[in-house]
Amino acid sequence: MTTGQPRLGLALGSGSARGWAHVGVLRALVEQGIRADVIAGCSMGAIVGAAYAAGRIEQLQAWALALDRKGVFGLIDFGLRGGLIKGDRLLDFFHGQVAAGCQFSELSVPFGAVATDLASGEEVWLREGKVSEAVRASCAVPGLFQPVWRGGSFLVDGSIVNPIPVSLCRAMGADVVIAVDPGSDRIRSFTPVERIATDGSAYRGWLRSALQRWRSGAVDAGDHRGPLPSMSDTFLSAIAIMQEGIAHRRLAVEPPDVLLTPRLGPLGPFEYHRAAVAIEEGRAAVAGMLGDIRAALAR
Repeated sequence: MTTGQPRLGLALGSGSARGWAHVGVLRALVEQGIRADVIAGCSMGAIVGAAYAAGRIEQLQAWALALDRKGVFGLIDFGLRGGLIKGDRLLDFFHGQVAAGCQFSELSVPFGAVATDLASGEEVWLREGKVSEAVRASCAVPGLFQPVWRGGSFLVDGSIVNPIPVSLCRAMGADVVIAVDPGSDRIRSFTPVERIATDGSAYRGWLRSALQRWRSGAVDAGDHRGPLPSMSDTFLSAIAIMQEGIAHRRLAVEPPDVLLTPRLGPLGPFEYHRAAVAIEEGRAAVAGMLGDIRAALAR
């Protein structure tokens, strides 16, 4: 942005795998000649926002598009204390490939990440030190990822207090804020239709079992529930419900100038291998709101 124009801030919300939509949003804005002056992210929004601020959004997109189911599983390192996943493998990747070991002071665009103090419940804005450590804290979903010890406190996922950090953007000097909410179009349907889209083998196994039970009279013909959601699906869906409620309340009090809501439908929280779908929806969200974006910047 040139001198005399409003400072543009991007507030990138949490959303697990749905957060890949942020990549599409950022790339589409740049293609339209619209660049952020400040950027704030929460959870997955912190990962993408940090990559953008470090000038490595293209590298992150290339990695995301190359990721398959096996690659997703390879990033999981199980732990026994504080969370099911330690997060070291993911942090090592981010540190080496995206943040490149940089400090906040080395970023080309001012960036901030939101985390939550596990003891006090207070919102914590991270803008100093190692970028990778701040991002890890912002992504530490309670019970799933181990908390991060930083500044004398254990920090966890920022979405507990501020899933779409508009307030942090304003505090960093943004005059106009574009917020991105990847969770607004969520479909929680643990039905065979979803299983077909995400795991065809699971659906086929359920169908064979259901037919056998129905033929033997062990189940009512009207029972169409399908396989139970996994523990991770159940946990993350419950977290998402909480986050959506908090996000709605925060946005009502701290509204952005433009709110982008990518239409991601049933894309699941662990479907990181479907980045192409989310990125395209992020691009579509920008295209659909481009008039509003330009109007906000022209005020």
